[in-house]
Amino acid sequence: MKRINLQRAKNQIARVDTIRDINRQIVLNYVRDRSPISRAEIARQTDLHRSTVSVIVDDLLGDGTIVEIGEGESTGGRKPRLYKLKTGEPSAIGIDLTPRTTTIALADLAGNILEKETFSTSPDLQFMTSQILDRLSRLRGANGNAGLEIGFSVPGLVDPATREIFHIPYFDWRNWDICSRIEHLTGSRVTLENDANATALAELWFGQESVRKSDTFLMVLVGEGIGTGIIFDGQLYRGEKGAGGEFGHMIAGDDAPVECSCGSRECWEAYASEKAFAARYRSLLDKGSMKQGSVEIGDLLELAANGEKNAIEALRTTVRYLGNGISNLIVGLSPQVVVVSGRIIRAWDVFADELNRVTERNILAGLPHPLLIPSALGDSPTLRGAVGLVLAKKFGAAAS
Repeated sequence: MKRINLQRAKNQIARVDTIRDINRQIVLNYVRDRSPISRAEIARQTDLHRSTVSVIVDDLLGDGTIVEIGEGESTGGRKPRLYKLKTGEPSAIGIDLTPRTTTIALADLAGNILEKETFSTSPDLQFMTSQILDRLSRLRGANGNAGLEIGFSVPGLVDPATREIFHIPYFDWRNWDICSRIEHLTGSRVTLENDANATALAELWFGQESVRKSDTFLMVLVGEGIGTGIIFDGQLYRGEKGAGGEFGHMIAGDDAPVECSCGSRECWEAYASEKAFAARYRSLLDKGSMKQGSVEIGDLLELAANGEKNAIEALRTTVRYLGNGISNLIVGLSPQVVVVSGRIIRAWDVFADELNRVTERNILAGLPHPLLIPSALGDSPTLRGAVGLVLAKKFGAAAS
């Protein structure tokens, strides 16, 4: 779903049969992005006629999409009424499956999570199917949200058009029919996406302003594996059968510290993921003859942030490989912005300089250097992505 570029919005105003739908989306996005905003200000910024804006605003008020929040300052006449999105009420359901946990959440129009339930992800496919269906049914029933559409994010190969899940490598699940079963249970349509693509869409809709205003950016999701989402001209690039952006499996060497989810020790994922970071830390403790306890990524990142030398060394080695891969993507795709997402950004201050140094060193002279920034989506970017799959359809350009 393509995001409307407000800088060019007035040039998108259609003069054909679709004019009302397109203009409605433009007005809605102005309220979303620039609230509190008045009818007169929307008309000035879009070049839409004030009567057209008033009719659309009345419609949006009537269906509960926006609300009036008071009056603005007068510029000589009556004080203008100001509007914003209606928040605090469920507008979407997101299902986020990761190798460790699965979360089902309710969110409002602004993408704020109102309620969620998180449970451990089991490698037993049939068990997980029943868990998702049962918990989803309870969540909908308890809150009276039977009509809400559902976004579903999974770490694997999917076809969003047919809502087919071909393969989730971490568990070697194949041809999972969960989406059809959810739709049969709920009567609501499911929007399915790979986790990295869903996170890229979340950045497009809910990320920092520098990302939302970019026509072209890359999102690199660092977790158990590495996923990448690609936004070209405000549009998610999926590739054939939804397989675009699988850069986590590009060759980065031949002796990684761990196996990739595909079983190889050559993939970028095997060098630069959370599990590679943890393996390097364990190796350093072995060399120092230190007794090991359990290794949890959150703890390792906190140790690195607090200055523990083994955690810092393991993290910086991992970041060098992360930077090498990112620089290859920059050389090949020349994005305006690269967003790094996942729990790793908790230690951004520890490794940001190293990541920038490696990235800049590997970019050919004369090529533009993109902005390299951490995600602003917090520790649950894929959950925000799952929710965003539904909200993007509400705000996306009608002509996309």
